[in-house]
Amino acid sequence: MFTGIVEETGDLVGREATAEGLRLRIGADSVASDLAHGQSISVSGACLTVERFEPGAWFEVFLASETVERTYLDTLEEDDTVNLERAMPADGRFDGHVVQGHVDAVATVTEIESVGDDWFFEFDLPERYDRYVVEKGSITLDGISLTVAELTESGRVTVAIIPTTYELTTLSEKSVGDPVHLEVDVLAKYVERLLEGHLETGDGLEAAR
Repeated sequence: MFTGIVEETGDLVGREATAEGLRLRIGADSVASDLAHGQSISVSGACLTVERFEPGAWFEVFLASETVERTYLDTLEEDDTVNLERAMPADGRFDGHVVQGHVDAVATVTEIESVGDDWFFEFDLPERYDRYVVEKGSITLDGISLTVAELTESGRVTVAIIPTTYELTTLSEKSVGDPVHLEVDVLAKYVERLLEGHLETGDGLEAAR
């Protein structure tokens, strides 16, 4: 499990396509200094497993075909930057929200506006995913825990970005039209699942009155 608080950004320093998927080598400083084989790590919001690493220098992860299909990681080229976060320790501070690292879909940057020292980013969500999003709720974009500032009826989400988040993540390199990994709040999915049967049969409506 992750919290959506990016520890640092890393650079893609190598990639190898195979019949089974894609292997990436990512250069990192502090994150790569404390890794272990088999450890989970969030790469721009996608939970991957560390296969090899050089302390303080780089680590390698493998993307199976399903991960390749669900993310945009296969479009990355050498020197491209990604957000990195190691799994949350059991005794760690919970600063963001519950992030699984399970990418739901790929959203698109539709607008970027600078307002004073802050930034406003607008994203177009894939069809049907806006139902899991509420204003002032949590959303994960490229592995970053963010608060929804506005949600339009057309399924576009606006978030406010403070200078620290802008400077320490890949958002500073994003342009209109760029893809971002979307993970909606898993709690919304569980609520939908629990209510599904009741809404279909009408059970529970009387109890709610």
